[in-house]
Amino acid sequence: MDWMKEAYRRTRRESAPGVDGQTMEEYGKELESNLQELIGLAKSGRYHAPPVRRVHIPKGDGKETRPIGIPTCQDKVLQRAITMLLEPIYEQDFMESSFGFRPGRSAHDALEYLWKQCMDNQVRWILDVDIRSYFDTLDHAKLREIVSQRVQDGVVRKLIDKWLKAGVMEAGELSYREQGRPQGGVISPILSNIYLHEVLDKWFAHEVKVRLKGRAFLVRYADDFVMGFECEEDAQRVYAVLPKRFGKYGLNLHPTKTRLIPFARPCMGQEEGKRTAEKGKGTFDFLGFTHYWGRTRKGGYAVKRKTASKRMSRSLKAINQWNAESSACGDGGTMGQVEAEAARAFCLLRDYRERGGTGAFS
Repeated sequence: MDWMKEAYRRTRRESAPGVDGQTMEEYGKELESNLQELIGLAKSGRYHAPPVRRVHIPKGDGKETRPIGIPTCQDKVLQRAITMLLEPIYEQDFMESSFGFRPGRSAHDALEYLWKQCMDNQVRWILDVDIRSYFDTLDHAKLREIVSQRVQDGVVRKLIDKWLKAGVMEAGELSYREQGRPQGGVISPILSNIYLHEVLDKWFAHEVKVRLKGRAFLVRYADDFVMGFECEEDAQRVYAVLPKRFGKYGLNLHPTKTRLIPFARPCMGQEEGKRTAEKGKGTFDFLGFTHYWGRTRKGGYAVKRKTASKRMSRSLKAINQWNAESSACGDGGTMGQVEAEAARAFCLLRDYRERGGTGAFS
């Protein structure tokens, strides 16, 4: 019972309600009996994962949307409890290069790791990778197989299987998917990390790097990642084999958003590389920032970052959307994503103005 109470405590009170309309505040009014019932259903195998309520939020430049699945309160608490169980198991396995949705790790840590790797490894090439519709194409059978390697408890595995099979309620219609997992579920981030740890992180560390001629690195935040290479030949080889590796697990790379980018330090005597960087071609975006080589105060070159133009534009749109729609949201729950984006926008604008309109970070 204490474990479930802690799971309830860690579940966000302001999170939007699921298909049943119940809020966390309402669920907590009879917490003891609700949790006791939930424990009994889970242990006996009688728990049925309810459908998630699907909403769509803007993605990237706003031309596409990202589907978000909102579970019921009861489902959130149980997902949190299982996530708390899985974290200490997989934290022993996860790589140093993985940062998204892990205890004690943040996007800021990922950016610092990226900067250090670029500065220390004489990186000349960046492979900027975009997984196409990752959460919509995740292979259920492959995920079950991967989870079974570390998790033997039948109750836990059956619950994960039920969440993978849970229906999706959208515009009053219920549907079921054979692949993919809606974002928004409490357990989705760790399942995503487990999958990409097997597909990418372990493969790169144990099979790819040992076969390369030069130095290389990987940095991943959830399903967003980049690779850096010292040698062009290594970069081209990995670029060629990466689609095959992901295809083996039912995933596809975006053909136009996945790019191999020259990123040599301009002061290394490569005048062409310097001119390319100055024209903006030797840059890449990661976690909302554009990364580029810039002059230091001492006259050398260092990797710098500035707010990506797409992120700034998206954030400004979020402010307008927030202003236009906030009055239409009863308790504000369904606007959580927009409010979060708007809050980030205000921070970005503050940084932008404090730096004289450039948005650059040293």
